Amino acid sequence: MVNAITEIATLAGGCFWCLEAVYDQVKGVLSVESGYIGGSVENPSYDAVCGGRTGHAEAVRVTYDPKIISYRELLEIFFAIHDPTTLNRQGNDEGTQYRSAIFYHSPEQQQLAETVKAAVAGAGTFAHPLVTEIAPASTWYEAERYHQEYFARNPLQGYCQFVVGPKVAKFRKQFVAKLKS
Repeated sequence: MVNAITEIATLAGGCFWCLEAVYDQVKGVLSVESGYIGGSVENPSYDAVCGGRTGHAEAVRVTYDPKIISYRELLEIFFAIHDPTTLNRQGNDEGTQYRSAIFYHSPEQQQLAETVKAAVAGAGTFAHPLVTEIAPASTWYEAERYHQEYFARNPLQGYCQFVVGPKVAKFRKQFVAKLKS
């Protein structure tokens, strides 16, 4: 349950296993849930989302304590751990379900998302333009139970070793001060 001292950030940046594994380690993050957002079908299944038949993005819903970590800091991590310049693609994962997107929950989040995106674009970090979508949060659908905490439960699975693991390692190296103790 979310109360007055917590807030929610909803982010999509490729496979939700990658984002969940990173945000689980961020100081001030209370919970991370993998799921689907931004589509047109009610109660989508993983197979339907991955088949590109629903319009949903694989995403994470991050519940956090803004006294410990700010929305801006969560967005800075977001832009550092995925490629926001590839339309509907992250590595070998291709389709609209893997798009880069920030789903805002308030006008303040929308403004901050636009500000951070513009700052990242202007910093020259990326050789290509950012394609990250900024859209209002729509209905959230929690992913199937076996997707929750997937990396933590399956660190030796191939995708986890070769895709998720390197993203987590990059985060841990770049954001040491943001790690949970």
